[in-house]
Amino acid sequence: MATQLSTPFKPQPGAPAQPQMGALEWPKHNRLTMNRLGLWLFLLSETFLFGALISSRFFLQGLERPESLNQLLGLGITMVLLWSSLSAYRAEMAAAHGDQTRFKRNILITLVLGIVFVVGVGIEWKEAFAHFPPSTGFGTLFFTMTGIHAFHVISGLIALAVIYGMGRNGRFGKGNYWGVEGSVKYWHFVDVAWVFIYPVLYLVN
Repeated sequence: MATQLSTPFKPQPGAPAQPQMGALEWPKHNRLTMNRLGLWLFLLSETFLFGALISSRFFLQGLERPESLNQLLGLGITMVLLWSSLSAYRAEMAAAHGDQTRFKRNILITLVLGIVFVVGVGIEWKEAFAHFPPSTGFGTLFFTMTGIHAFHVISGLIALAVIYGMGRNGRFGKGNYWGVEGSVKYWHFVDVAWVFIYPVLYLVN
């Protein structure tokens, strides 16, 4: 029985080139969509974390709040964090329009304000240890909630510092600023989380 040998396919002259499987690339807009979806799912999981912390405040401590809590400092660091959210938004818009100067300036402002917030929390902790240490009911809640939030702020500062360094090398521009968008959205989430934590700790009484 004769064996029929297969010959490789040869495209006819003038025929459109066939795409190679290894050369296929995922469309850029699809990657961006998946990046955004992944970020929102991550932020959703973080929402459950902060929701549990806020709920535990009322479940474990009710409406009690020590009068020794530094209200002025709490308000001050809140305003600083809200201001940083505005500068972060301006940085994202500048990156979207390819304005490198405004991008770097506003990211730097956001970094400075974020550091000021962390320092303010550190000062508050020093005072809190003297009035309601972690061994007390409110102290446990206060240090846990502010500590977890401060960890997220520091994580956001690291991300912003990275994109600031990348931005100095011209890595971001029109249509290519996902790193900025993702970091800024995370920073906004951290700010919103504090907007809920602040009244729960400082104002409820």
